[in-house]
Amino acid sequence: MTTSSNVSADGNDATDGTAPARDDAPGGTAPARNDAADATAPARPGADVVCLGETMVTFMPTRPGRLADVPSFERGVGGAESNVACALARTGHRTRWISRLGTDGFGDHVRDAVAACGVDVSHVQRDPVRPTGVYFRTAGERATGTETGAGEAEVAYYRAGSAASAMSPELLDADALRDTRVLHLTGITAALSDSCLDVLRALTAPAPGRPLVSFDVNYRVGLWRDRTVRGPELLLDLARRCDLVFVGEDEAAAAWDLHGPDAVRDALPEPAVLVVKQGADGATTYARRTDGTDTVTHAPALTVDVVAPVGAGDAFAAGFLSATLRDLPLFARLRHGHLMAAASLTVPGDVGPPPSRDLADHLAGLDPAAWGRLRLGPGWTTDGDAPTDRSSDTTSHGVHNPRVEVRTP
Repeated sequence: MTTSSNVSADGNDATDGTAPARDDAPGGTAPARNDAADATAPARPGADVVCLGETMVTFMPTRPGRLADVPSFERGVGGAESNVACALARTGHRTRWISRLGTDGFGDHVRDAVAACGVDVSHVQRDPVRPTGVYFRTAGERATGTETGAGEAEVAYYRAGSAASAMSPELLDADALRDTRVLHLTGITAALSDSCLDVLRALTAPAPGRPLVSFDVNYRVGLWRDRTVRGPELLLDLARRCDLVFVGEDEAAAAWDLHGPDAVRDALPEPAVLVVKQGADGATTYARRTDGTDTVTHAPALTVDVVAPVGAGDAFAAGFLSATLRDLPLFARLRHGHLMAAASLTVPGDVGPPPSRDLADHLAGLDPAAWGRLRLGPGWTTDGDAPTDRSSDTTSHGVHNPRVEVRTP
């Protein structure tokens, strides 16, 4: 892996060592292109990011209420890893999704929906015996699944024995998994079956030429209840074997009884970069310097008119990975994560239309005061391409967008 220049919250440069090797970066640090002038140069990987994991058909109520009371549902597609692949593909990155689906109509729908986002699905296997997983949910699914009381979201999974649960190291195409700059995994896959856990153990094991391995903990209490293994300890072990780790502060508390970003870093010192998502408080990144110490970077969250919280964590990971692929500073990576999360939060489904790269770069570069005054509502990524500064009645990027507001102090 190459090193990249990043900034902490106070603007000091630091080296985090996590940016995957680039073949299109300026400055002479990227490997030479593989062309006739240099037949020995390394070939460009087939994908920027490969994502592996189960994607299911999602049924969402057409009106508020308990699952028992809702008379009809709208069909969608949901899967943490394919959400990341789709978001990255829609922002211009080359992505590949690897999984298994049934040969049923639901499998056709999932494959076609993911492919429609520009994701390579040529390595998705079809199982003639096992079905494609499905699930029903109400709005507001949470990361940990430990919340109780009024307003708790309902989620009903029908994924036991699914085609994806039969993934194993022997069935998957190892070359397709390695032919990438970044391999993105989540803890959900580890919970599906023993063979799926074997897949993650194999992919996170140290190996020559291993791509940068990104891991989103994605702790789901319900998925581990029927397993004989202890989920939190397994997830901690897997996270320690990865290069870049995402974990929610609430997940860390529920799974490991760890409270606060510093405590999470103390328990996870191995990853070169650790991102602790703190909900409305923002996110904090720990990036390992060459001397073994950390650069600690915090970026506040945005004010967002939330439509549905489902998929926001996946979108954040996609935004952070996109900025990582572009070798942007750590602070910018966090802000791009917040912006992609805002794109998801302002739509009812799992994946929202991302902002254009120009708009995202512009907003990520705002000074702290302007960033703090932003308020993003439904349609902010598509209606025009810029926020309006209400204090001066002008746009800050050239085009009026009534759903991206820079509030007056």
